[in-house]
Amino acid sequence: MTKFLDSYFKISQRGSSVSTEIRGGLVTFFTMAYIVALNPIILAYSPDANGQFLFGGAAPAPAMVAATTALIAGLLTILMGSVANYPLALATGLGLNTFVAVGIASKMTWAAAMGLVVLEGLIILVLVLTGFRVAVFKAVPAQIKIAISVGIGLFIALIGLVDAGFVRKTASGPVPVGLGVNGNLVGWPTVVFVFGLILMIGLMVRKVKGAILIGIVGATVVAVVVQKMYNIAPGFTAGNPPKIVDGGWGLNIPNVPTDIVATPKFDFTGQFDLFGAFQLDNVTLIAAILLLFTLLLSDFFDTVGTVTAIGHEAGLADKDGNVDDIQKILLVDSLAAAAGGAAGISSNTSYIESASGVGEGARTGLASIVTGICFLLTTFLAPLVAIIPYEAATPALIIVGFLMMTQIKNIDWDDLGIAIPAFLTIILMPFTYNISVGIGAGFITHVLIRVFQGRGKEVHALLYFVSGLFMIYFLSSPINNWTA
Repeated sequence: MTKFLDSYFKISQRGSSVSTEIRGGLVTFFTMAYIVALNPIILAYSPDANGQFLFGGAAPAPAMVAATTALIAGLLTILMGSVANYPLALATGLGLNTFVAVGIASKMTWAAAMGLVVLEGLIILVLVLTGFRVAVFKAVPAQIKIAISVGIGLFIALIGLVDAGFVRKTASGPVPVGLGVNGNLVGWPTVVFVFGLILMIGLMVRKVKGAILIGIVGATVVAVVVQKMYNIAPGFTAGNPPKIVDGGWGLNIPNVPTDIVATPKFDFTGQFDLFGAFQLDNVTLIAAILLLFTLLLSDFFDTVGTVTAIGHEAGLADKDGNVDDIQKILLVDSLAAAAGGAAGISSNTSYIESASGVGEGARTGLASIVTGICFLLTTFLAPLVAIIPYEAATPALIIVGFLMMTQIKNIDWDDLGIAIPAFLTIILMPFTYNISVGIGAGFITHVLIRVFQGRGKEVHALLYFVSGLFMIYFLSSPINNWTA
């Protein structure tokens, strides 16, 4: 069996082992399993166009959303591993689901919103099959691809710090974020986060195999003990929007459950109206098209950034930053967007948290299959997964952010046509909490600077086209107001 796995997934060829792939797959799962608990909170308790909670906002709706989120993530991640042989996991897009719930579903029915998501996925699928999406990927200069990878490294490190409560938004003052609460670290959950981070750093420095996985498990054990001793409250209370509770757990409360198995239900699957958004009285045709375009561009380039970052970190990208079998990777990702909409849980996309598994040594699709199986088991074992709090898993994102940051040395900082776009790409991803914004700013400035330098012919024609699309993306709000 080991020989078959090694041959099929090219494990030895990529410098890995079966045990390393299994460990990497588990780390990726633990790092992104939060989406199973978070997606229902974002979707099930957001108001629709009539001011009612989506799905009625009552039990067992959130449980159904959680089960379906895990099911689709599991199936798509297994598909990615078996078809594309790439250490990349997929699930409901965090950020995209908020935009869908707040920016789209608030204007129409949930079925119509899901119809837009399915339509967006089908359009991207066509772009993949025609070769357009791959052509865009290859048209990006290699050093801009490195900048995308570095920017995403900073972005996921910030995600880890924010999710753990180490960094928080400030209610007032001259800066948008600060250390903990009013400049102070508060609560035992933060202690758990710091313990997990120090443990991972120590194990990495000692070159212990499985450092990230051991760190997550160790921090979870400490979290369970702390919760048993002090009975700490959750970090937010129900409501719209939820109210933050200082010193509480960020999402999951690490209690050992009495029941670890629950029967999943998938009642919302298939509830979408493909063209419903274009048949509403309160949404103009231009507005519906702009919503579709925003979804399309975000999904398109978030994945380009994620695949680029994973490829560089795993050593699977060539000197130009291109990845083998990119067509298969993007094909599965395109199917994921449509599948998420068809299942009624918002667009599914590739997860940058997959870099945590790569940081643990994952190099092949076997790791993705392990992650996918864990998601499928979660449809039944959701209570067990809920033991792992944010604060135990997010230290992995800090470590991976550091690993991805090391690639910055490969950027030519003397060439302003590369350096300035790279700089904007890197800083805008974490500062705007959006991968696509960083990519768009980098593309636009690269094109403009090359034109100013009289070197416009060096820029691929596709980059001119894509930069124009990003200009529309950035100006979508005034365009929408002008045409309303």
